[in-house]
Amino acid sequence: MAVTMADITKLRKMTGAGMMDCKNALNEANGDFDGAMEIIRKKGKAIAAKREDREASEGCVLADAKGDFAAIVALKCETDFVAQNQDFIALTRSILDVALEKRPADIEALKTLTIDGRTIADLIVDRSGITGEKMELGYYGSLTAPSTIFYIHPGNKLATIVGFNQKDIDYQVARDVAMQVAAMNPIAVNREEVPADVIAKELEIAKEKAREEGKKEEMLDKIAQGRINKFFQEMTLLEQIFVKDGKKTIQQYLSEQNKDLTAVSFVRFTLNAE
Repeated sequence: MAVTMADITKLRKMTGAGMMDCKNALNEANGDFDGAMEIIRKKGKAIAAKREDREASEGCVLADAKGDFAAIVALKCETDFVAQNQDFIALTRSILDVALEKRPADIEALKTLTIDGRTIADLIVDRSGITGEKMELGYYGSLTAPSTIFYIHPGNKLATIVGFNQKDIDYQVARDVAMQVAAMNPIAVNREEVPADVIAKELEIAKEKAREEGKKEEMLDKIAQGRINKFFQEMTLLEQIFVKDGKKTIQQYLSEQNKDLTAVSFVRFTLNAE
């Protein structure tokens, strides 16, 4: 049977495949939509299997916040050309929207959720068939707090989400903190949340450096404690110097808005080498 433009458009809307891919699939399936969709899916699976050993180092990183919940999603591919494609970005956005609605516990749970009757895992395979590149859901992170904010750095390669201990905080204040996380890459909200093994390692590094400087052995612990305080000031969010105002810390900036306001959690993800 003859394939019409309306049929091709309908299949493209259902699958996201290109016009020629849809036309060829419909012709091969003699106009049967289910058969055409299966042809497109099989093509995606074949390409995904063939390119399994390729590195998907590019992609699109998006974040959003909805009330007390925020999430980051990264859909990865092989080239920046595909990463900047509007259909690829739209698929990433659709996955993020589902994450915000369903609040899955982890990335494996997210893959099983559906969009228009298709699992996210299958949709990614389908997209791989359309682009000819390896694709994968590279990251999913989320947090819950009384209020949340997100920040996406231009280029869709880096995103952050931050949770606060109070509701209805000023949008710009919250966004400033999310941008601080993006720019300064803290390892914890405060010094109490820095892992014990990280602290032990930093103390040992500080002691060894002091030894190399010729400091007396009995002074090493005191010197190391002084240097670990500097480490906390550089690497914990609330003690970091605010990038927009070098005279105050992030906690001081938050306290100016409300004496009890503080950040309680954050997530940061980037595709960029750091």
